[in-house]
Amino acid sequence: MTKESSHPPHRAGVHRVVVIVDANSNPFELGCATEVFGLRRPEIGRDLYDFALCSPEPRTLMRDGFFTLTGVAGLEAADTADTLIVPNRPDVDVPRRPAVLDAVRRAHARGARLVGFCSGAFTLAEAGVLDGRRATAHWQWAASFRARFPSVRLESDVLFVDDGDILTAAGSAAALDLGLHLVRRDHGAEVANSVSRRLVFAAHRDGGQRQFVERPLPDLPHESLAPVLAWAQERLDSPLTVADLAARAAVSQATLHRRFRAQLGTTPLSWLTGERLSLACRLIERGETRMEMVARRSGLGTAANLRNLMRRETGITPSAYRRRFGPVAR
Repeated sequence: MTKESSHPPHRAGVHRVVVIVDANSNPFELGCATEVFGLRRPEIGRDLYDFALCSPEPRTLMRDGFFTLTGVAGLEAADTADTLIVPNRPDVDVPRRPAVLDAVRRAHARGARLVGFCSGAFTLAEAGVLDGRRATAHWQWAASFRARFPSVRLESDVLFVDDGDILTAAGSAAALDLGLHLVRRDHGAEVANSVSRRLVFAAHRDGGQRQFVERPLPDLPHESLAPVLAWAQERLDSPLTVADLAARAAVSQATLHRRFRAQLGTTPLSWLTGERLSLACRLIERGETRMEMVARRSGLGTAANLRNLMRRETGITPSAYRRRFGPVAR
């Protein structure tokens, strides 16, 4: 069997995502990319992406020899990518092979979107495409990254960085956050929420949230925020405040803030605003054209506040969002 025969040909008109897998690559991030971009979505009714793996060698030994990957396309498949996800490996001080770096440079030169999960930022930096750009990487490698690539503007305490045509995620789980962010950017909040439900994963964690969560799991079941989050999500059109959330959780506001920081890596107000903005996006996608109505039903108050928040978080206005993701656009 030839290396190219194991994956379907590029489907015309569908955004093509290609993942480069190199020696000692991390299986988890590869799985994240496959799960988000590689699976068919019959519940959505259309293909979101065309997906392929490629490697510079016919046989690629994955991290710590866990398994050997064979039967994927050759590195030339990277030249067909609309989005290219670069290799990430734990051996960050070992130079990436020149053929991989050249493939990254070619993709960047022709305008492809580049994505680095975890230590993938090292691959992008070695290729020279991050000079003067914003990026992130796992906190444990921040000092090493800064020493090797001082011209890169490293943000070491965030989940992911969207710098337009180059995006980087901090760690393993943040790869899912960034993947869903890309789905949201490409196809809108409604589709991203559908993908996240299938993943049983948080629909939206803002890239600016902290990497380090002090306590990933609560010590006691009654400290879980899940009940109060579900309660709030059903009442986003109401004038909810942080005090209301604290009262519902039967804790002080200070305790609520500590639990949000520990369990979600954000503040109650930031979470509430993000949920409301996500609801506003879904309402626009479902056909609501009256921005005052969208703002009121999502709890954002006024159309002016909706415009300011949407421009800040998505980079586009509500009307531009409607043209891109609304029913007429489809």
